[in-house]
Amino acid sequence: MSSPPLLRGAPARTDITGLQPPPGPDAAETARIAGRIREHIVSMCAGPEGGHLGGSMSLVEILTVLYFRVMRHDPRFPGLPERDVLLLSKGHGGIALFATLCEAGYFPAEALDEYARPGSHFMAHPHPEIPGVEIASGSLGHGLALGVGYALANRLDGSDRRCFVVMGDGELQEGSVWEAASVASAHRLSGITAIVDRNGLQITGETETVNSLEPLADRWRAFGWRVLEADGHDTEALTGALTLPADPQSPTVVIAHTVKGKGVPFVEGQARSHYARLSGRQHLRALNAVRASAGGDRR
Repeated sequence: MSSPPLLRGAPARTDITGLQPPPGPDAAETARIAGRIREHIVSMCAGPEGGHLGGSMSLVEILTVLYFRVMRHDPRFPGLPERDVLLLSKGHGGIALFATLCEAGYFPAEALDEYARPGSHFMAHPHPEIPGVEIASGSLGHGLALGVGYALANRLDGSDRRCFVVMGDGELQEGSVWEAASVASAHRLSGITAIVDRNGLQITGETETVNSLEPLADRWRAFGWRVLEADGHDTEALTGALTLPADPQSPTVVIAHTVKGKGVPFVEGQARSHYARLSGRQHLRALNAVRASAGGDRR
């Protein structure tokens, strides 16, 4: 099936000069953007197929800061060669990425109405047919290795563009993550930044019960990475961590401490939020909670 017209990308831009990060909204507007992203997420989870609610809600501020304050990108030209690249390794957070790309202007909001419908590119996991999505993901443990490839290619091209890899904490139980971490450190790939969504939960329960990751910061340091930690729902703290100058001797990881299901009180901090199909009543409750926390903005 061919892509619907609203998803067809614009032609490649040829005047590639001076792409800069967005000026960035203030804290109040950032909160409103995050609120709208959460509204999109809960609405997709209220569809007939449901969606990965918990791990998408924990990502919202991370993605908001990246797309609205940090990354160099142009939604009119998703394939712009000088763009910064985001790889969503935890593909089960795909609906958070779709919602963020929508708010960033990559496609209109009505495109999200196609989520989980037959023939739609909007499904539980990301697909590169969607403007702004770089890779198909969801089979965990692959994103960081792909990010290493992007960072090495950027170095060979003499490009200063950055590569951000967003991972889940349960995903760090994959051995391939640490192989990639070792390679990134050995090659001093300062152009790559990993962000760990440290919500402490995976589909089968608490990460520390399933397969303990702590001391997580020390693990990354042992692999030669610069480690930063931040409250993953504090947009100012995230902005500070993600805009620090690169360490020329090492890659950087930001451990973002988050809450699974953030913004929906009846599932916050619960493993059962991993995948949910919200009833009509639950959808309304979730929307009301999200709008209240974002100041009631319903644009």
